[in-house]
Formats: sequence, C-alpha cells, structure tokens
Amino acid sequence: MEIKYCKKCFMPSTRPRVVFTESGVCNACEQKKKLIDYEPRKIELANIFKSVKGKHPEYDCVVAWSGGKDSSSIAIRLREEFEINPLLVTFSPLIPTPEGAFNKRKINELGFDSIEVTPNQRISRYLSRRFFIERGDPKLHWNAGINSAPIRVAEYFKIPLVFYAEHGESEYGGKVLSENSLRERDVQEILENQIGDDPINWMDDMVSLESLHNYQFPRNLGSDNNLKALYFSYFSKWDVNENIDYVNQYFNFATSGRGRTYGTFTNYDSVDDQMDDLYYYMQYIKFGFGRCLRDVSRQIQHGRISKSYGLQLIKEFDGEFPEDTIDGCLEYLDLTRTKFYEIVDQHRPSYIWQKSSEGWKHKYLSELFQGDS
Repeated sequence: MEIKYCKKCFMPSTRPRVVFTESGVCNACEQKKKLIDYEPRKIELANIFKSVKGKHPEYDCVVAWSGGKDSSSIAIRLREEFEINPLLVTFSPLIPTPEGAFNKRKINELGFDSIEVTPNQRISRYLSRRFFIERGDPKLHWNAGINSAPIRVAEYFKIPLVFYAEHGESEYGGKVLSENSLRERDVQEILENQIGDDPINWMDDMVSLESLHNYQFPRNLGSDNNLKALYFSYFSKWDVNENIDYVNQYFNFATSGRGRTYGTFTNYDSVDDQMDDLYYYMQYIKFGFGRCLRDVSRQIQHGRISKSYGLQLIKEFDGEFPEDTIDGCLEYLDLTRTKFYEIVDQHRPSYIWQKSSEGWKHKYLSELFQGDS
C-alpha cells in the first residue's frame, strides 16, 4: 500500500473512505467546488420548523451539543434566525477541561436549556481502555454516545427533530451513501463509518446489554416514530472559522489554555476533552496524519492559507506528542508509560512506519515536503 496526498489540500489516502479523482484530488475538495444555492434550503428548513412548532410544549428540536464552537453556533442561529427553542444535549467528555466547562456555562447563561448524559463511569473507563488497546481509539464508545444521546433524549421527551452539525463524509472526504444522507442522519452510515461497529457487539463479562443502553441507536429513526435527525450543514454553508466568529459575537469563546491544541496550529477545536490530545496523536500513528494536516487541508479548501504555508505548519506541528496531558490520559486508562508505548507501537502500520536505531520514521512525509508547494 502506498500513501498519496491530495494535489490541492494534502489530505492523504489513508483517511478512512476518502475518494480521489483520476487527477489526484480528494472528494472533499471536489465537494467544495460545487456551487450550492442555500436559499431554497433555508426555505425548506423554515417549512420544517413550521411543521414541528407546537408539537412539544417547550422545545422545538434537540441540538447535539458538545459546548464547542460548531454546535453552539447552531443553537444560537436556530434561536436568533428562526425563533426556534432548542434543547441542547451532550454526552459527557471523558476528561472534562476548564475551557469546555466555561463555554457550556456561557451558552446556558444566554438562555438555553441543556441536558448532559453521563454514562456509567466504570463501564466508560473500561471501554476506553479496552478500545485503546484493541483499536488504538480511547474514544470509540464516546463517539457512539455523542451520536446516540441526542436521539435518545428526543425520543424520551417526544421532541420530533434533532440537529447534528456537519456531514463529515462529504465535508472532509469519505463515503457518501446517498444524496439523502447529506441531509438526514442515517443510522447504518453512523455505525459503519463513524463507529465501525454495533455497540451490541461490545458485550463481555464486564459489559452487559443494559450497560450499553446509552451507546445504542433506536433502529426506527426516521421511520414509524416520526423522529427526524438532520445535518445543519445541509441547510447552511459549513465553515468552522465562521462558526467561531459567530459565537464570539455573543461571548468570548474559551480556546486552548496553552495557546494552541496539541498537534496543530489552531486553538479552538476539541477543547472540552483532554482525551482528544491522545485521540489525535493516535490518528497520526494509525493513519499517518494528525490534527495539523487535517486542519491545514480544511483551511486550504476554504482558501484561507496557501499550500506552501500549510506545508510549514504540517512540518512543525503534525504528530506532536501531548506531553503535558498524557499523564491524565494514562491515569484514566490505568496504563503505565511502558505499557502505553508498547500499545502505541502495535498500532503502527508497517506500510507507514519504519523502525531504525534512531527510532520510528514516517515513510512518506519526506515525499510530501519535497512535493509541489
């Protein structure tokens, strides 16, 4: 297997499910070329709201909410632009941060109601450790929880509409099951693409079917229960920079306390969970690209930085080890550093990594830096 990089944004072929054209351009860049008229979609959204208004005595919809810039911008837009009252639902982070707590509190102070689903912590820590060892992903179960919790809450309170942020497979490169999946949440797509497994398969001597309730999806989503789950990005142009600018109009969004998050040059993404630092480091180990290359590709796609500057950023930050936060992650996972490094090395694909007397070397990054900038 050989890694190739997008001719426009550097996204590598190791990104799961990404598709390249014959000319070597990833499908995220191809998607950004499409000229979409959002006005009819805005009208469609307004009509959807008319159809659900009054069906619940308090809330018009649920917003899948982390307290971050994207989901917070959606909540504010729904209220300010459409006069919609959303219930904000989040799944508790593994290792909460002060920045995340601050941002959630500020949104609540703007007049929003929220619910945080906190699962059985003994099971959560067990699954985090198990999936880090087995799959190099300490947040796999959390990803299932943040996807399922808003739907579960909406179902319980009989709120007919749920909003998620963006459709990642089309926005960032991946496998799009159908045109409708760009607009409406598809349970099968979530299980296959975002989680890679059905939580019911996680049962063992420690994990019972009952303890997995918060990670499972209702199988009748969008069918006979009349509950719809939609992507906000279908109805409005998606841009993370514009999202944080929008939120900052209402309060000063708390960014990374260290000036930037580990492994990248930005300071505003995934600041609510300390475990994200390890998660993105493992992305670099497993797929050969980290947080910085991801951010560079998105900024290039929106025309905000040049390819030459993007290469400089990748060279400086991609794959950075989270030294200041790793001990907290290892305590959560109940792992020693020795065992941790052993597990990390087990998840290094041989087609990406080569070991020498000087340590591990990425086989393809030198080609990227020598390429056309």
